[in-house]
Amino acid sequence: MNAQVAHVLEGDILERDRLDNLPGERASALGLAPATFGAGGAEPYAAALRNADNVLYLRRSRDGGLTAAATMDAGRWSADADDTDQRLLDGLTGPVLDIGCGPGRMVRAAMDRGLSALGIDVSPTAVRIAVDAGLSVLKRSVFDPMPLEGGWAGALLVDGNIGIGGDVTALLTRCAELLAPRGALLVEVSHDPSRNERYDGRLEDASGLLSDVFPWAEVGVDALAGHAADAGLRIDHDWRLDGRWFARLLHA
Repeated sequence: MNAQVAHVLEGDILERDRLDNLPGERASALGLAPATFGAGGAEPYAAALRNADNVLYLRRSRDGGLTAAATMDAGRWSADADDTDQRLLDGLTGPVLDIGCGPGRMVRAAMDRGLSALGIDVSPTAVRIAVDAGLSVLKRSVFDPMPLEGGWAGALLVDGNIGIGGDVTALLTRCAELLAPRGALLVEVSHDPSRNERYDGRLEDASGLLSDVFPWAEVGVDALAGHAADAGLRIDHDWRLDGRWFARLLHA
């Protein structure tokens, strides 16, 4: 971590970054934050991070019931970055912001390359795991005040994090505010290029334990172009690798 990022971490940590002892449902009850990915209820996301071989299911919540689920491998979030992950960092010179970083595999990958890197996540468990591993991670939403506003050379939205908040345009607009004028936003998108869906989701683990309902979205590369334009961004290029699809966004 270079002196610039070290300085902002020392001088810009807000009190909410220290709320890591509050379970998600208690924080929600206190009115500190809206419902977020996998939080509340039985806290299956936090449990999965503590048990890295656990599988999670992202279900759509409709009319009081649950529809078909997408399977998520929580173990991959806690593993080292693979070759496909590493490709995202090619050409970046730092500083790099990983949005929704989880336990911090991409933060570690960036730091191992000698890049300045910071992760943010709203999960106290994810942040605790990352910090205990020696990574630079804050407990913060992307919509909160952020270190280096307008100065990030690279930002990452991977592992479905384009869905954060359920409003893709709002999320991309916020990311555009965070990027430096020549900065790049690396986004992982849906396998379906035309996908453009916003819904209420719940996480479920293999034991049937459920999170609270949270807003989420899924978007493919074709639909992403419209959201990006509304946010003042453009797709520079996109690529598929190892069954995953990515796009690199720049300021328009």
